[in-house]
Amino acid sequence: MDMKLKKAEDVSTASLVVTGLIGGWLTARETGIRPLGGVVLALAGGYATRSWWKKSGPVPAIGLLGTYIGAFGLSHPLAKKIGAWPAVLAVTTVASGAACVLNDIND
Repeated sequence: MDMKLKKAEDVSTASLVVTGLIGGWLTARETGIRPLGGVVLALAGGYATRSWWKKSGPVPAIGLLGTYIGAFGLSHPLAKKIGAWPAVLAVTTVASGAACVLNDIND
């Protein structure tokens, strides 16, 4: 079996952002092991950043990574105000939308 990463330019990073934020949250919630959710978050974010850097350059990549990390950080206080699911969905929508507009469809 051939195990190679997809070319960075061909990766849909918006879907990786969704996977990292929602998948990380669900992993932590369902396993009860918060660091495991962090692993999902970090892996998806790292893989997305690889594509942002290669396709869009360092400035957009740093901005998108900041948006991704900021979304994660903002979801916690936002969850106290509107609930966990709405908070995670709201920040994921913003971060994945930014990835889509700034990286995935900029051809």
